[in-house]
Formats: sequence, structure tokens, C-alpha cells
Amino acid sequence: MTTGLDPLIRLLAKLPGLGPRSARRLALHLVTHRETLLEPLAHILAETAQTVRVCSVCGNLDIQDPCAVCRDPRRDTSVLCVVEDVGDLWALERAMAHRGPYHVLGGVLSALDGVGPDDLSFGSLLHRVTETGVREVILALPSTIDGQTTAHYLAERLAPTGVLLSGLAQGVPVGGELDYLDDGTLAAALKARRPV
Repeated sequence: MTTGLDPLIRLLAKLPGLGPRSARRLALHLVTHRETLLEPLAHILAETAQTVRVCSVCGNLDIQDPCAVCRDPRRDTSVLCVVEDVGDLWALERAMAHRGPYHVLGGVLSALDGVGPDDLSFGSLLHRVTETGVREVILALPSTIDGQTTAHYLAERLAPTGVLLSGLAQGVPVGGELDYLDDGTLAAALKARRPV
């Protein structure tokens, strides 16, 4: 059955975590709550499309360029944290885990998805490292094959700069019980062991 909602359903189904059935339920809910949800959402989406920008320095999203993180004078600009996407930057900020600047790659290398070095912001990263006095680069990339491939590629590209490279620790999470962890996490925890 086709309805006037089909374009909306197809578009919603492209969002992460939504398939056609969830998109159909969401579209129906939005339309049946036109005044309280659909119209305000349409207004906010249009406003967001006009005001939110990609930071020309780090790749974060903000209403100003450079973003609030890049403009913050209290940041330790000598330690740069490289992340896959803006969601990772926001997670680290939420945890108050890094008090320096960031660099958003915009993805990770992936032969299967056709993502190569030219598709990511490697050039601007190299420029930032060589031109701004960065002494350490933290590669805060996912512990996936693509994430590790990207980290290895970046390590090779950054090696000639002499900058210190570090990565996130991997292993047992705080409060994690060994019996419930997967084999890969346990192996990483044993490899990354430290003196007690």
C-alpha cells in the first residue's frame, strides 16, 4: 500500500538504527502528532541545516567556526586527540577525558566500503601536527580491524614528524567480570597488562 508518507518513510529508514518498519511507525506517529511533533521537528531541522557548521579546524559540529572546543584557551594544544567521528569527540568531552584539541577523521579506512586515505581528513591532520606545535597525538580509534588499520596507517604517516603517538588502552572495563568478557577483550587485557 502506498501513501503520501512513502517519501518520509524512505528517508527515515536511512537513519541509523531504523529499518522500514520502524520508519513507518515513526512517520505515522509524527503525522498523527502534527502540531506537537511534526511541525516543531520540521522547524528545528530547517534551523539546524542553516546554523550548524563543520569546524574548519577540527571537524566538530557547532554554530560557530572555529568550534567552542577549538576556541577554548584553557586547552592543552600540545596533545591532539584523533577520533573517527563527531560522536566519539562528544563522548570524550562528556567524560571530560581529554582537555586538548581534537581532530575528526570523518571515518576509518575500509576496503570493503571503498573508504581510502583521500576520503578522510588525513592531510589536514598532518598539517596540524607539523604546523601547530603538537607533541603528542592520541589515536582514539575503534578497536575494529578498520580502526586498527587506520591507526597503523596514521602511525606510518606521522612517524617522520617525530611526534609521540599513543593509543587507547584496551581490555577489561571498570566493573567488568572476566567470565562475561569476550575472548578478544580478554586477550587485549592480557597484552596490555601493567605492574601492580
